Amino acid sequence: MKKYILIILALFSLSACKSNKSFLERNDADKALADAVKKITKDPGNEEATAAIPILYKQIQQDHLNIIASYKNSRDLSKWSNIISQYEKLQQAYNIIMSNTQAFTLITPVSYNAELLEAKESAASDYYNEGMNYISKAGRENARRAYNSFKKSGSYIPGYKDSKEKMNEAYENAIVNVVVNPVQDNSFFNTGGWGNYGYNYSNEYFQQTLLRDLQNDNNESRYAARFYTDWQAQRENIRPDWVVNLTLRNMDIPRPVPYTYSRSVSRNIEVGRDSSGHPVNQTVYATVNITRYRFDARASMEVQIRDLETRRTISNRSFSDTYRYEQERGSFTGDSRALSSSDWNIINNTNYQEPRKEEILNELYRKIYPQVLNNIKNATNW
Repeated sequence: MKKYILIILALFSLSACKSNKSFLERNDADKALADAVKKITKDPGNEEATAAIPILYKQIQQDHLNIIASYKNSRDLSKWSNIISQYEKLQQAYNIIMSNTQAFTLITPVSYNAELLEAKESAASDYYNEGMNYISKAGRENARRAYNSFKKSGSYIPGYKDSKEKMNEAYENAIVNVVVNPVQDNSFFNTGGWGNYGYNYSNEYFQQTLLRDLQNDNNESRYAARFYTDWQAQRENIRPDWVVNLTLRNMDIPRPVPYTYSRSVSRNIEVGRDSSGHPVNQTVYATVNITRYRFDARASMEVQIRDLETRRTISNRSFSDTYRYEQERGSFTGDSRALSSSDWNIINNTNYQEPRKEEILNELYRKIYPQVLNNIKNATNW
């Protein structure tokens, strides 16, 4: 116990030393300046904070101006975010000094508002010019870059020139018409007595659900894509740029295999009371005979997204999943009082029916569907 007390005292002492560290010994001069000004606000006579403020401000100026100078000659437009960040820190230091009368008497801070605005103007101009360069070139990738450049330009100076209109122009240039074809079955599935009822419905439903969700999400997120089914594109005379081919492969839907087993159950129950009024217990026994029907259905779907003009494969992935079906029914022999509620659920399950093929397919499609949807979204998102 004494050992733990010593450790706690040591940690407390270390924490106290750290909190009492001199303003000039700290690594973050910006934070140290803010703390020093707070200190003289509460304690105007604090000599350490008073002496540190001019030195910290000079260090802040030197550090941030040196960083700005190192970025200014760079041709990489990302330099502007760094330069602007440094001017913002300089202006923040100015505001901190101006917020305290005593701090202002110690040093005359420099406002960098003009330099900050000038840097934002330069950033907006450079990104705008970059956008104009990309928008003059053909291709979806150039349109995407133009869109991002005009967006960046407007983020520095809202409404800079016609950056918003140019963003919309770049977006329209980048739009691809995407046709989502119905699911093709290449699984060589052996019906084995299951029948084909509902199978075509499932394939068409998968395609139509994809289209609905892609269109709805597009309205919210503004993907540079418009989605159609094959028959919609034909009806509306749409010339597709990309096509999504959905192919069902490696589907395995086995028949449910029955497995019969028994288990013994018992329960200690009260059967009466003795002459003294104490309960009299008895152990009762029963055997539960259970038939379990179970199978694991599997399927995989290949999703190929192709550019019809360039014949380039945008994406080609396969998604698999498993649907497990399990149901039990049973009977019992012996004393019914030994049975639990879960035992009775199995015994009373008299409406067992083998699942239909379309029900299994719908479950498999339901599990594979989110993977396919996200894949198409990621491919068309820019």
